[in-house]
Amino acid sequence: MNTKLIESLVQVIFSLSEEERFLLEEKLFFNSSYPSTPEIMQVAQKSKVFDFLDNEPDLYTLEDGETV
Repeated sequence: MNTKLIESLVQVIFSLSEEERFLLEEKLFFNSSYPSTPEIMQVAQKSKVFDFLDNEPDLYTLEDGETV
């Protein structure tokens, strides 16, 4: 195990700005072959797929259930 390399990488990561860390996280953990959650939300809003819910009755009110 290359402990020195890992320690150096951690130091570099901690020295990054918040914006740079966000970009690094995107590169490391984001699979760009799939749409992001905001992209999916935007498609759902634009496609009007859920418009039928506007015509559904309100089944629940603030008085229903127990307070959290």
